[in-house]
Amino acid sequence: MPGIVGIVTNRPQADAERELKQMLETLRHESFYVAGTWSDPSLGVYVGWVCREGAFASEMPVRNERGDVTLVFSGEEYPEPGQIQKLQAAGHTVPSNGPSYLVHRYEAEQDFPKQLNGRFHGFVADAAHKRAMVFNDRYGLSRLYYYEANDGFYFAAEAKAILKVRPETRVADQRGIGEYIVCGCVLENRTLFKDIHVMPPGSAWTFSGGKLEGKTPYFEPSEWEKLQPLKPEEYYEHLRDVFVRNLPRYFEGSEKIGCSLTGGLDTRIIMAWHNPAPGTMPCYTFGSMYRDNEDVKLARRVSQICGQTHETIPTGEEFLSQFAHYAERTIYMTDATVDTARAPDLYLNEKARLIAPIRMVGTYGSEMLLHAVMFKAVEPVEGIYNRELLPEIQQATRTYDDSRRGHPVTFITFRQSPWHHYGVLGLEQSQVGVRTPYLDNELVRTIYQSPGPVAVNEQGRVRLIREGNPALAALRTDRGLGDGQNPALHALLEFLFKAEYGYDYGMPQWVAQADYFFKPFHLERLWLGRHKLYHFRLWFRDRLSDYVREMLLSERSLSRPYIERKRVEEIVKAHLRGTRNYTTEIHRLISLELLHRLFLDNRN
Repeated sequence: MPGIVGIVTNRPQADAERELKQMLETLRHESFYVAGTWSDPSLGVYVGWVCREGAFASEMPVRNERGDVTLVFSGEEYPEPGQIQKLQAAGHTVPSNGPSYLVHRYEAEQDFPKQLNGRFHGFVADAAHKRAMVFNDRYGLSRLYYYEANDGFYFAAEAKAILKVRPETRVADQRGIGEYIVCGCVLENRTLFKDIHVMPPGSAWTFSGGKLEGKTPYFEPSEWEKLQPLKPEEYYEHLRDVFVRNLPRYFEGSEKIGCSLTGGLDTRIIMAWHNPAPGTMPCYTFGSMYRDNEDVKLARRVSQICGQTHETIPTGEEFLSQFAHYAERTIYMTDATVDTARAPDLYLNEKARLIAPIRMVGTYGSEMLLHAVMFKAVEPVEGIYNRELLPEIQQATRTYDDSRRGHPVTFITFRQSPWHHYGVLGLEQSQVGVRTPYLDNELVRTIYQSPGPVAVNEQGRVRLIREGNPALAALRTDRGLGDGQNPALHALLEFLFKAEYGYDYGMPQWVAQADYFFKPFHLERLWLGRHKLYHFRLWFRDRLSDYVREMLLSERSLSRPYIERKRVEEIVKAHLRGTRNYTTEIHRLISLELLHRLFLDNRN
């Protein structure tokens, strides 16, 4: 996916540049990527970048007028209005568009990159002061992996870039494996790979003389945790004003923007206040193969009210026929930061790119405003993993519980987002630029001043829509909420939502046994596709059964040291028969098998 790679070392220039090129090639996944390298052997720094063609950071590096400060940037930054004019007034030669103003902000701001607003990471080489710096955004959502070797410091947007040139890291980290099994992600800035770590959110690490000099955070959540709560009405007005004032920043730039609509409120708030001119912003919704789900039906209405076109992108036979391709590519491109349940996201975002290279989303809206927790620790079915791994599985639950302590917004923003959300975001950004206004620095700071759930509940969000576009507020949500909601309809939609989950991922084992006898009647037609896009319980049982057998029942797979062979055979065969539901377990097992095949088996 787009990002940077680099080495800081005093090794011979030819060796460093050879490794840098090898690292860079691991990130070049698509034909629409552009790439380049830059180095300064006198500082011991070697850096490369990959970017979508035409994106904000596609023309790297950028330099100051004297040529003694060079900056390589990946991601997007959403500056305050007039930022470029301020730099021009201070005597800097800054074009009116593009990222070159960032190198001048480095010169002008002593606390750089603290004042930047967006999701990004980057590298600055300052020849005048004989130092360099690698940095990321304050939320850690533009991930940077690093490895501290005896002969150099390696960093990269994808772990595989480091694995490529440092074979000693191609070893599974057992604690990371345990957390991945239990939580679906690795916690506390660890990874699945031995001695490869993730830079913590809000980091700016410095180098001098070709060596790491200091690991300095430029931002700590405690700065916002100390803010005093506002009174409910004062909080709402401030939240509204901050959102409305900053929203235009996220629609700037030369690239075409499409809005990824759902039946919920988060994208509706954006549409209510952005108010695009008719026909100027294409909208689309991801759908099911079984029927138009609630997201699709409501998104069409939202698009119609706003005067925009709408397209449905289904997850159907085309995706299923290529599932092996998308499953492997999902694990490879994300360094297994997600499991194969997210393979449809890669397929869907490939389709979204054909509509517009930028995807506007409402992601993080509910999480931030309602403090919604999107992942939890769930220990696996007993007997799948051997005793040697059990302590790591049990520790994962304790680590997760510890992470939940403290300020709820801190957990959502600085833990859940970079640990859990990153993988999906990274997968999406391999195809499109993803934008959301809900991680705007000023907005998140405001949310820390929430007086409690009274001010951030669902009705408060509806009010925000109502004041922006009353017609959108009058439209119910996919769960039957909204202005003038019908209690009976709400109850029905809630029932169908839970029934669909119960028939798919969440089907209890005793129900799976009963459903086995009704298989010829295709009861899935009653439930599936009303809310959800993916239906892996049935897909694994039927359409993808050969793939599951090949991946999990081969001698190669059953010989992995951390699994219990007989138990894995039992659960796979029971699921394929349809007498049990082991959807989540199968996703995890396939993903771990792909982790080995793609990253760990070959250490040469």
